[in-house]
Amino acid sequence: MQEGGVKAAAGAEAVDIIYRNCEIFNPFTCEWESGHIAIFDGRIAGIGDYQARRECDLSGARVVPGLIDAHLHIESSLLAPTEFARLVLPHGTTTVVADPHEIANVCGARGISYMLEESRRTALDIFLMLPSCVPATPLDVGGACLSASDLAEFSGRDRICGLGEMMNVPGVLAGDPDVAAKLALFDLIDGHAPLLSGKDLNAYIYAGAQSDHECTRRAEAREKLLRGMYIMMREGSTERNLAELVPLVTACSAPRCCFATDDRHADMLADEGHIDDCIRKSVEYGLDLELALRMATLSAAERFRLHDRGAIAPGRIADFCILEDSEEFRVSGTVKAGTPYVDPGHAPAPGISCPFNCRVPDRGAIRIDGAGEARVIGLVEGQIITRDLRYQVDAAGIPDTERDLLKAVVCDRYRGSGSGTGLVHGFGLQEGGIASSISHDCHNIVAVGVDDGDIIRAIREVVRLGGGMAAVTGDDVTALPLDCAGLMSSLPYEEVVFGLRQLDLHAERLGAVGNPFMHLSFLALTVIPHLRITGRGLFDVLASADVPLFLE
Repeated sequence: MQEGGVKAAAGAEAVDIIYRNCEIFNPFTCEWESGHIAIFDGRIAGIGDYQARRECDLSGARVVPGLIDAHLHIESSLLAPTEFARLVLPHGTTTVVADPHEIANVCGARGISYMLEESRRTALDIFLMLPSCVPATPLDVGGACLSASDLAEFSGRDRICGLGEMMNVPGVLAGDPDVAAKLALFDLIDGHAPLLSGKDLNAYIYAGAQSDHECTRRAEAREKLLRGMYIMMREGSTERNLAELVPLVTACSAPRCCFATDDRHADMLADEGHIDDCIRKSVEYGLDLELALRMATLSAAERFRLHDRGAIAPGRIADFCILEDSEEFRVSGTVKAGTPYVDPGHAPAPGISCPFNCRVPDRGAIRIDGAGEARVIGLVEGQIITRDLRYQVDAAGIPDTERDLLKAVVCDRYRGSGSGTGLVHGFGLQEGGIASSISHDCHNIVAVGVDDGDIIRAIREVVRLGGGMAAVTGDDVTALPLDCAGLMSSLPYEEVVFGLRQLDLHAERLGAVGNPFMHLSFLALTVIPHLRITGRGLFDVLASADVPLFLE
């Protein structure tokens, strides 16, 4: 117990600063309270009238506890942690719970250590859930493999909360020894169980999974709530689930519901916001503002046992945001540990080396042959679930832009072992090709295009950059280098946002679906149904097996 703080809270000693005349949101009761916020040594001393060394009059402004993102991958913003923090702190976010499994799939334990170290260079409180599935499935081939003993090295370290999303549902249900050993390491365990239900869901929860952020259907989320899971309602660049899920939130269920952005590109963060955006959209979809605020603050804090935050209450860290427009939930200022946040400017992130030995394929390597009924990956706009479609196909007629059937390619970027090719529907490209070194979760190089030459040129540009994203039409190339593990940029966020917009404009000229590079990044994700592409070819997620392009 801090003696000085107790005296300050009791009014026997002056506090450091008092924020006077504000309307304070109380997440314990979901109501607004008129008062003054007294702060001592970065924590809330109390609500009331105190003697203070400094004063700040908020003139009746509404004040909300610092916002918390319950699940995200910072790497998906394409920003280094320090730049990510620069972008989200002005939006009222003061705490995030991140799973660094993107960089862990590329760099292994070094990647986790890198994110831990970088998290200490920013005012944003970045907590980590340790990546549970590196690689995502036993069949995946990436840059690293993390066992239970590897994760145990991080147990007990500062800012480590628990075990990140357990994606290996078959391993959990089968009692896989390594999976069981990972589950036994931690009390806090995030789940990842898209479409899981019934007795399999019961078994998954019994094994230790406590939350899920993969719900895309209301009935799915309701069943998981009924079985005792926390539901993290997600709104990312391509995972837009709030409209479907927020009707489930009531005064009773709000303590078990949080917001998560999961995968949000920097341009979406700049244009739409962060957790503040989730609050605005939830209200637009019919949720009471106070319940949305409860989810964004205390619910998330309690989920991760972060009892020193989530409310403006005695003894808690003095994190809060000041609203300029409570109707539109627009943040005018963020206070972190009692001090108004001021942008420190860009500080270049140190690099981290990673293997990059991709062999650029030739036309023969990505050629497909045959005719008949073919399996086709069906893109679902605004979601990361795909469909397993069937089309009558003659390989000689690919690409078929009239039916939107394009070639998708994944190249091994770590060992140069070759590439896999399949077909995808829904990208909309009428010409050109796009490629990226962000390809969940192994982060091999993934490409989609109309012309084989443009596909190869786009892959070659990504390889030339040592990681990045590229859109190509003949000799017209737009690219964004990602010099940190082929996942993040060391550039200021403003430059990354500009680069992303240029890429999207190029892809838009080619006819691409919205957020084409985020959609592209999920084509190879082998833990979310239904059909995916890997360096071996097509992969059926529910069958957990490679499948041929043409049905036999």
